[in-house]
Amino acid sequence: MNQNNSETLSFKSELKQVLHLITHSLYSHKEVFLRELLSNASDAIDKVRFNSLDNEALADDDRDWKIRVTPDKSIGTLTVSDNGIGMTRAEIIENLGTIAKSGTRMFIDQLKSVDAAQRPELIGQFGVGFYSAFMVADKISVISKAAGANEAVAWESDGQGEFTIGGAQRDSRGTDIILYLKEAERDFLDVWRIRSLVKQFSDFIEHPIVMAAESKDGETAKTEDETLNSRKALWLRSKQDVTEEEYTSFYHQISNDFDSPAKILHIHAEGTVSFKALLFLPKRKSWDLQFGDVKAGPRLYINRVLIQDPCESLLPQWLRFVKGVVDCPDLPLNVSREMLQQNPLLDKIHKSLVKHVMKALEELKSDDRLAFELLFNELGQFIKEGLARDYERRETIANLLLFEHLNGEPGQLITLSEYVAALREAQNEIYYLSGEDRAALAVNPCLEAFRHLNWDVLLLTDPMDPFVMPSLTEFKSKALKAADRNAPEMPETRKWLEEAATAYRPLLDSLKSKLTALKDVRLSTRMKESASCLVAADDAMDPRMEQLMARIGQGHGASPRVLELNPEHPTVKALFNRYQSSPDDPRIKQYGQFLLDQALIAEGSRLSDPTAFLARINAMAAKELEL
Repeated sequence: MNQNNSETLSFKSELKQVLHLITHSLYSHKEVFLRELLSNASDAIDKVRFNSLDNEALADDDRDWKIRVTPDKSIGTLTVSDNGIGMTRAEIIENLGTIAKSGTRMFIDQLKSVDAAQRPELIGQFGVGFYSAFMVADKISVISKAAGANEAVAWESDGQGEFTIGGAQRDSRGTDIILYLKEAERDFLDVWRIRSLVKQFSDFIEHPIVMAAESKDGETAKTEDETLNSRKALWLRSKQDVTEEEYTSFYHQISNDFDSPAKILHIHAEGTVSFKALLFLPKRKSWDLQFGDVKAGPRLYINRVLIQDPCESLLPQWLRFVKGVVDCPDLPLNVSREMLQQNPLLDKIHKSLVKHVMKALEELKSDDRLAFELLFNELGQFIKEGLARDYERRETIANLLLFEHLNGEPGQLITLSEYVAALREAQNEIYYLSGEDRAALAVNPCLEAFRHLNWDVLLLTDPMDPFVMPSLTEFKSKALKAADRNAPEMPETRKWLEEAATAYRPLLDSLKSKLTALKDVRLSTRMKESASCLVAADDAMDPRMEQLMARIGQGHGASPRVLELNPEHPTVKALFNRYQSSPDDPRIKQYGQFLLDQALIAEGSRLSDPTAFLARINAMAAKELEL
């Protein structure tokens, strides 16, 4: 600094207060200071490039646009340099000595009036990202030469209330920001740390960010510039200018997935809200989604600068498997760029992105069914989650669901639309049955009447199904009904069943009193081959859901169920005859328990006491052999 032309000035009072808040409590992560400085440097280059279109002399001969990062461990400094527009003496005083934006006083009042955790963070609105460097630096020096100026100017401050400004030497247009790092923050001088932060926050800045790096050519050591950022912001380019290899490489970079994506969405939205996005539908569940409820969403950029990763506001939680980036230059930021203000633009982007993702999923289902089925087998649980979370799009989401079904081969999947299109003339509902696996469900006695009528039933084996299916009460005006609660309506058997139930009532009441674990015992025509089956009571939770909740330590245990008997089965007829001739016969209870046990086995459930079951079978066999 030229001491003969220097003077010491005070910061404006508002900036003193902002600096105190910035350095003590405003930013959540100190490392964002480098993002702010690199972003400012990029803006400075963009300004001189733009202004030089009208005034060629502003760009001089230096059009090798770049930003340089220079760590110096010997003196503890980190320097960020650019060859951008630069600043005059007046501009430095204006830009670095005050916050020259309207609303500053209101901003300060807001910051003071609420707890630190709730403070409105609005740095992007006020242009004070530069001051975040005081979190890591005891002192900052700025040397800048404005485009077209003959002399450079120096600015220096420790952030305590005053700054010094004077003349300086700089050969060419641009700005150097020199941070004298605090002793505890010297790790920001490590080359690996700088590389990592640039990759994390500023990888897609248009201009190269370079740093001198040593390398060896045989025994000779040499120093060459290393470009730290990829600069490949594919989302800003036209679709026709991006190759499939570039898309796949970019997907690998942001997703940590080594496979290619199932679907690519390259979006350039114009109109009431303008943004660019590059989203990917993966083929499989990523590692981060396999372990609990994690934060997820696309990365949010503003003019190539990373603002949030992930930004959960851009997509609903149930679409958290979607990977990608969104870039919107019009969004207002908080002070630290770490949180977005509530803004209607964000809501519009959210709705637009969901619409694009839903359309892409539907297109994949229609155009490449096999690829969609592979995706659904991996990610279907998240799509199903949308049934319970996203009421507005419930039927659209439902149209994406795939299920195995009774009339299909094992592994064959069907959509709800395909199910409805294939309904038999007499069938007006969509039936489903939930259980552990397809093999057990397909032979469940509850489905014998459906099979007899050739009515199809959706077989639900995903643990998510019992939780989300109750959210979908109808689809295309067809009610969804659980097959184990709703037997097919067959008018020709209704009168006969009512008459049989009257005759069987004493036996049914006797069994209910003896088998105390049951809610009820009744007759049913839903079975054609089996003697008995178990169904849920009308007011009870789905048994499968009760089991799943029990596994995670929730719920109140299994609800009492209803034992249904087939009055046409020989065993049930024989039991009825035995009761009529000898209602006190102890074998009445024994055979009733046998019918309950076989109903549990038939539906694939475990017996609570297999040893007791075998003892009963052996006793019954011995009794028969005695005859």
